[in-house]
Amino acid sequence: MPEVTLKSWIMVLTLGCVWGGSFLLIEIALQGISPFWLAEARLLFAAILLTAVWGALGGKVTPVKDGKNRWPYLVVVGLFSSAFPFFLLSWGQQHVTSATAGVSMAGVPLLVMPLAHFFSVGERITVMKLVGLLVGFCGVLVLLGDGLMQSSGSGLEGWGRVACLSAAACYAISSVTTRNCPPIDAYAMSAVVMIIAALAGLPVAWLKEGPPPLPDLTTLAVLSGLGLIQTAGANLLRILVIRSAGSTFMSLTNYQVPFWSMVFGALILGEALPAGLFLALGLILAGMGLSQWSHLRRLFRKA
Repeated sequence: MPEVTLKSWIMVLTLGCVWGGSFLLIEIALQGISPFWLAEARLLFAAILLTAVWGALGGKVTPVKDGKNRWPYLVVVGLFSSAFPFFLLSWGQQHVTSATAGVSMAGVPLLVMPLAHFFSVGERITVMKLVGLLVGFCGVLVLLGDGLMQSSGSGLEGWGRVACLSAAACYAISSVTTRNCPPIDAYAMSAVVMIIAALAGLPVAWLKEGPPPLPDLTTLAVLSGLGLIQTAGANLLRILVIRSAGSTFMSLTNYQVPFWSMVFGALILGEALPAGLFLALGLILAGMGLSQWSHLRRLFRKA
């Protein structure tokens, strides 16, 4: 049964902030590297760091134990949490507006909820959960505002939208699979799934964009940040949250990402903030609270 604690809330709020900052870094990195190699570089940096941490802690993993084979779960999580969505988004975001990509990612909680209801123990759909997720989704719509009605003008915009929605579906599948994986050390799981993702992504980047480029020092620094913090660190936190608090709770991160993305854009790039920013934030926070009301009530009682 999932257990949402104060630590769970801190981790999921941290993830929202960390992933929200990734859009800014991606925009900077794309000035010095092509999209697919950017995605693969993130995976490689993350795989190296997580493998080093895992090795320092003993480097042990038992994929088959107590009659349960964990390999199918690890492969699915590796492909659907990182490899597939990274490349789908890298390609799709070339043909759609940022608002379209944002609302696609905000749809992850709504995709996770029915999957978790049918395939995860203790994550049944309730009226309060549904209302909360819908309120949070409305907050994201307010945040993205007029951008939702704009077209990118690309001839492949329709396929770009399909790619972004497919990436959201990948995240939903990987979250539920992570939750259902038999007991396994979180550090071992995070390292193994990232190795699988990096190995799967390497031939895709090579076939699509040729041999890896040699980035300048600025691009290399940004790529290392994306790989070590936004990918490796966040992936470990993500697994810890899902394994303890459940996939539906983890999916609330996706409502925060567009908000933090706009805040970082305003603070660092001087971009204008939308007029409905605080209304959107209120709806997002209200939605998160409503969807997890039963867990919040228990926390308040303990406090």
